[in-house]
Amino acid sequence: MSASMQMKIGIIGGSGLDDPDILEGRTEKYVDTPYGKPSDALIMGKIKNVECVLLARHGRQHTIMPTDVNYQANIWALREEGCTHLLVTTACGSLREQIQPGDIVIIDQFIDRTTKRAQTLYDGRPTSPPGVSHIPMAEPFCTRTREVLLEVARGLGVKCHPQGTVLTIEGPRFSSRAESLMFRQWGADVINMTSVPEVVLAKEAGLCYASIAMATDYDCWKEHEEAVCVDNVLKTMKENANKASSILLTAIPLICTQDWTHTIKALKSTQQRATIWVCRRAGAVQCLSTRSNAQQQPNPQ
Repeated sequence: MSASMQMKIGIIGGSGLDDPDILEGRTEKYVDTPYGKPSDALIMGKIKNVECVLLARHGRQHTIMPTDVNYQANIWALREEGCTHLLVTTACGSLREQIQPGDIVIIDQFIDRTTKRAQTLYDGRPTSPPGVSHIPMAEPFCTRTREVLLEVARGLGVKCHPQGTVLTIEGPRFSSRAESLMFRQWGADVINMTSVPEVVLAKEAGLCYASIAMATDYDCWKEHEEAVCVDNVLKTMKENANKASSILLTAIPLICTQDWTHTIKALKSTQQRATIWVCRRAGAVQCLSTRSNAQQQPNPQ
């Protein structure tokens, strides 16, 4: 890695996968952001000598339902702490026969069915970044980071699906059978309640974001299979949490052996080119498509 670029790995733990014991030399840090407070304290520490920051998505007591997670504050806090990568875990229901409960999926695409969540860091608040961001989402997850996770999972002998489309619902309820069958027809492979807008905000923030999704059930589409319930989800997560933890513990030092300079610069360039800056001067409004263009203009009046 370039000596000028300090690596730091953010970890967002989902249901049953936010154990701070994976970190050495743990310290807690409570922060505030332009969007309010994150879900919980940032837990600082190291994994095999790599600086890491752990955040429990639903709070350490799991008191925050998916709709109410402050995704903006979570992503902002991790970026401000200097994270370059963001590895997350998530429980999901399987919409495919071949994705069995306990399997890992390194998801690469999403379908958004949420309705109540802020989808951008550029939300027009006085304390938010200026401009409007039209961030491209053709490749929402970081391909290079996903490849590392997949390589590690295979090396550990973990049953892992190399790609998959996650459909994120608003929750907190589970799907009806009609919805579950429809989502299968749409091409979704797994279903959860948290990937969106988290992945979108991470891309706006210029972070290398990848997700370790663990199938806990078959949702409710499958005949003669017990429909999804909280007890079974938590039971499967508890039985298989070591898989995700092992992948994280092995992948993090491996990530830091690689040179990410070009990847991170490309992400930041994408974010800058996606932002429209409005410059008001001489009674006119001028739209500037990039930060660099905005910086080249005279100060707005």
